[in-house]
This record gives sequence, structure tokens and C-alpha cells, in this order.
Amino acid sequence: MESIEIEGGSPLRGEVEIGGAKNAVLPMMAASILVKGPVCIHNVPRLLDVINFLELLREMGVKGSYENHILHLDATNLISCKAPYEHVSKMRASIYVLGPLLARFGQAKVALPGGCAWGPRPVNLHQDAMIALGAELKLKHGDIVAKAKDGLKGNLIAFDISSVGATGNAIMAAVLADGTTVIENASGEPEMTALADFLIGMGARIEGAGTKTITIHGVSELKQDEPFKNIPDRIEAGTFLAMGAITGGDITVRNIRPDHLGMVISRLERMGCQLEMGEDYIRISVPPEGLTGVDIITEPYPGFPTDLQAQFLALLSLADGAGVVTETIYQDRFTHVPELQRLGAKITQSGNVASVTGVGRLQGANLRSTDIRASSALILGGLAAEGRTKISHIHHIDRGYESIEVKIAGLGGRISRVVDKDE
Repeated sequence: MESIEIEGGSPLRGEVEIGGAKNAVLPMMAASILVKGPVCIHNVPRLLDVINFLELLREMGVKGSYENHILHLDATNLISCKAPYEHVSKMRASIYVLGPLLARFGQAKVALPGGCAWGPRPVNLHQDAMIALGAELKLKHGDIVAKAKDGLKGNLIAFDISSVGATGNAIMAAVLADGTTVIENASGEPEMTALADFLIGMGARIEGAGTKTITIHGVSELKQDEPFKNIPDRIEAGTFLAMGAITGGDITVRNIRPDHLGMVISRLERMGCQLEMGEDYIRISVPPEGLTGVDIITEPYPGFPTDLQAQFLALLSLADGAGVVTETIYQDRFTHVPELQRLGAKITQSGNVASVTGVGRLQGANLRSTDIRASSALILGGLAAEGRTKISHIHHIDRGYESIEVKIAGLGGRISRVVDKDE
């Protein structure tokens, strides 16, 4: 087993390049199932989730190659409509194959997904969307078994809750459906707009992506003529901006979309960070007087992203004054709190609310990561803490961040990946 070791106390300085968005490329990979022909995606991050998803697609008969952040896929001769548990259990995003399989083949068998070890994230919204489009679904022995004998038919899909994953699945299922589909209370996240742009580039007819109402006019086939470039990862960008702030550093985060980070920028400015922005970069520094506590409420885009809640909770632990973090998306997403407390953070949690009172310093400790974003929050804490911090179970971090320790070291952070001696 590998761990990350950090010797804290060094301000991060310099420039860092942000990779492609994980949460955008995974549904794009699933969407390749819709195409009888080659698909190419650029700016694909080398992440464990991407590698696992590629293995799943290959198991189903998709030809795939990945090199230099370029992904080639070809599902022309896909041989299986089954997504087995041994692959699906590694990541919740595997549910994305449900819609494309039903749309192209009229059938699918998808194991209930796994992934991060926190909180229920039910798949009922995905199932409801498929049923609205005319599919019949049953749950058998842990598998979702779906059939659409006469093909999918356009219809109204009205989500009770705005869901990124269910919106993506509904879009992919509807692009080849017969007729027009309207998705109400759709997710407006940039990753869903990127998915729509990816599909439009192959001939899909989609209107309203990025808004609460998306309209899809079904087409008979999709074909890619030009490679598609994935958008930058706004969560990785926000994580590195928080790293610059928590270490009192001066870093420039490049290859990003500042317009995707509006609420993050707002919170950082209210905390006292100094920001300089350009078309594709943000430079962050902290004045001598330090940071001020703020309140944060996670909300669907364009609100503050739940995937940055843990990192900003770590940041608030060293701010002057108090802050309250309210998690409205995944209300029990606080597995990082006990670990941050081990560093000396003063956090009290009740239900979906965490109250933070800034402390003068954190002290290094042995920590255990529990999910992707909690892992990055612990790295933030370790970078700011006095002394040595060791973080175990770092396979979580590799699911969402490419070579994070290499990028941090390039900014002057004293960090390394080590193999535990007792393994």
C-alpha cells in the first residue's frame, strides 16, 4: 500500500497546469457506445477512474487506446450489453453506460454501482429517466436489467432533484430516441454542457444545455468527424487555489476556465485572497494579515460545488474567526472532519452543518483518506501543518487527481509518495 508523506510549512509558489475534467470525460466515454465508429477525445486526465472506465468498456467489446492524454474509442463491434460488478463496483460513474446501451441496443444489464465509501447516492433518478423513455427495468441479483423492445421514445423527464448523473444518462439515452425529449430540472453543471457539446459535434440535436430545461430531438445515428477537446477540471483548479491560500503562497493556476469558478472565486475573495485573472488562469496570493472566515453553502452549479467542500473546510480551519459550512447536496459528506481534527482543526459537526473556528496552527499527524475530495483536503491540511503528516489509503486521490504530489512538489511543496514498509 502507498501513502503520501508531507513535511508542512512551505508556501507554494510558481505555476501549475490543470488537467481535463474527470466528471466530463467519464460520461463522454460512455457516450462512445452510441457511435458506430471511432471517437477521439483530447485533454483526458490519467486517473484511476478513467483507466477503470476504459477497462469496463473494453470488457464490453469497445476498442480503446490512451496515450499523451488522448483517448481513442471505437464501439462499432461492441459484443456485450452487460456491465459486470467486478468493474462497476470500482466507481459509481459506471451507471453512465445504462442510457447509451438502451439507446443503441434496446437492452442493458448494469450492476448497481460502487465508488466512494460515503453516503447514499441512489440510482432511482437514472431508472426513472429510462422508464419515462419507454424502458422496462427490473432489479435482479444486484443488477439493473433494462429492456426497450421497441426502442426508446422521446418523452418528458421531470426530475424531482437536479442530478448531474441522471441528467447525463437521460441526455445520452434521448439522443437516439424516436421523437423529442424534454428534461426539466436538469443539471446545469459545466460537465453536462461539455457532454452536450461532445454529442452535438457528432450530430446530436440538443438545445438548452447549461439551463434547467434541455430539449433533445432524436437522430438516427452519430458520427464524429473531428476530435473533441475536454474542458479543464474546475475541481482540480479549485483545489490548487485552496492550496495556494492555505499555505500563504503565490501560485498561478493555468489551463482553466475562470467562468466555471464564479462562486469559488467569490469565497476566496471574501476570505481576503488576492486574485489576478486572465482568460485561462488565476493567480492567487494571501496578504500579510491572512484569511478571514466565511460561510459556505454547497449548491448545484453555479453555486458552491460540493466537490470543494472538504478542501475549503480545511482552508477555513486556519482562517481568522468562524465559518459555517452547510452541505446541501450530500448531507453526510463529512468523513474528512475527524481526520482534520487530528491535525488540530476546531470543527464541530451536526447533521449537514460543520462549524469551524480558525486556529493559529495545525500539527502534522497520521491520517487516512476516505474518498477523493477528502483526500485532497487532508493534503491541504498537511501542507499547512507544522511537522510531518502521513496520509494512507491514497488510492482515492488517484481516482480524481493526476500526479498530485508531482504537481505540488513542482510548487515547492515537500511531499512524496512512499510504499509502506509493512506491505
